[in-house]
Amino acid sequence: MPRHESAKKRMRQNEKRQERNKSQKSRVRTKIKKLRSLDEKQEAEELLNDVKGDLDRLAAKGIIHKNKAANRKSTLEKHVNTLG
Repeated sequence: MPRHESAKKRMRQNEKRQERNKSQKSRVRTKIKKLRSLDEKQEAEELLNDVKGDLDRLAAKGIIHKNKAANRKSTLEKHVNTLG
């Protein structure tokens, strides 16, 4: 356990941030699963734009790596393009 007040505060801040990051990543993962389950191209394209924005936001905040976001977006775009 931390002894200094500043270390205690840092722990509280880290816990809050960890919880927030976890919920944001979970929300995006849920959207990705929903996107992969869609069969209609029109619906999938609309959701794809939303997911791409979320991935960019996570990468900008440093929650996920920017290359990971780019790879996910590319994979999802390929999936949507294969829909008929």
